[in-house]
Amino acid sequence: MSDRGQVLILCTANSARSQMGEGLLRELAGARFDVYSAGARPSSVNPFAIAAMRERGIDISNHRSDHLDQYLDKAFDYVITVCDHAAESCPVFPGRAQRIHWGFPDPAAKSGDDEEILASFVEVRDGLEAQFRKWLEALD
Repeated sequence: MSDRGQVLILCTANSARSQMGEGLLRELAGARFDVYSAGARPSSVNPFAIAAMRERGIDISNHRSDHLDQYLDKAFDYVITVCDHAAESCPVFPGRAQRIHWGFPDPAAKSGDDEEILASFVEVRDGLEAQFRKWLEALD
């Protein structure tokens, strides 16, 4: 069993926001946390999320989209929802998990050419990073 904190990041499809959040928190927190992400209706990792994270120097191309059910028996310290639907449908997790909600718009909902769509992913990525940095500072 790890002495590190346990964090689960949830979003409906576990394809963009939660995947980027997982990659960012792993990068920012180092060995402080074991970080996972999942969704209520998992799909696959969005290629634009992979590209936005690659621009940031973080490789999430090997991530997979997990269903939150596979984590229901795991004790988390923090369960962070990054979309409003996940916050509403998130099950109760056992143990002492502190629930945190940060609502970010779905970057995959953006229409336009590839450049415009990627820009929406970068915007959400940067918002997630700012939120995680602020949260980690508050924990210290």
